[in-house]
Amino acid sequence: MSVSISTSANKRSRNRKAKAILAGGLVLGIGASIVLAAWNDSEFVTGTFSAGHFAVQGSTDGTAFADHAAAADAATLTFSTGFDKMSPSQTVAAPYALHLDKDTVNDATVSVATASGTGTASSLLTYGIIAVDSVAACTSTATGTATIVPTGTALTAVAGAAPFGLTKPITPGTIPGANAFLCLQVTSSALLVQGTSAVVTWEFRAESLP
Repeated sequence: MSVSISTSANKRSRNRKAKAILAGGLVLGIGASIVLAAWNDSEFVTGTFSAGHFAVQGSTDGTAFADHAAAADAATLTFSTGFDKMSPSQTVAAPYALHLDKDTVNDATVSVATASGTGTASSLLTYGIIAVDSVAACTSTATGTATIVPTGTALTAVAGAAPFGLTKPITPGTIPGANAFLCLQVTSSALLVQGTSAVVTWEFRAESLP
């Protein structure tokens, strides 16, 4: 009788150990399952960047505009009567219009960056540039709406030049920005020598605004 009781007790003890081991195995199994089942997710983003367009164009008549980006491609101004046979102390004038082309995306500031003159009469001529309301408003006696370069400036100088603005198109891709009309007035010295001549080139430099 005592042997039987001892055997049963041993079986119960072994069962408890087996259950404990099994339970431990289950815990370990569940723990491993959690690690293997961890989820991952990713998000990727990309951006493409392109520079905007910026170009200024000029016109001698306020109608036909084109690019004149180099001195070799300079537009030829049409001065008022007498420019080709000037007398001492005479003033002649020529209009020039500027605007930003239809695809430009920024406003601009324009300055008279350089002026160069060659020829025997270049030292005996001075100039000034004023802003006017139209091509027709540019005359040798016009006073304009603003002074860009003071009257009496040497042909090879830009000292005292004031910058002016150009506005971008209201609807880019449709029509150009508003025209800015300039009037270049050239005056000969009282000491002008007959038979002399001069060639002058001005550079208008436009800078895009933020």
